[in-house]
Amino acid sequence: MARRRTSPKLPRESLTQTLALVALLALGAIGLAGPSGLLAWGENSRVLAQRQREVHRLTAETDELRNKVNLLDPKHADPDLVGELLRSKLNVAHPDEVVIQR
Repeated sequence: MARRRTSPKLPRESLTQTLALVALLALGAIGLAGPSGLLAWGENSRVLAQRQREVHRLTAETDELRNKVNLLDPKHADPDLVGELLRSKLNVAHPDEVVIQR
């Protein structure tokens, strides 16, 4: 059997392979530890859950304020809410009411 001689790698080929390996390793590192990589998923999911809780809280607060605005509409205001606001904000009372301080 005859031995085949393998030609030694040229420095240019070795350099190209080295640069390709470095680029591949850099892309892998970015994919693992980058801002949208695997390690950031846990933090992103925690922040997402926190933001969703905040959205739910703000939605409930908005609904409550919207209801209060609807009850204070000048065309058909709720007398109970108007009386409550007058008593609490302006410190007024009917002459026949008894005021009990806390």
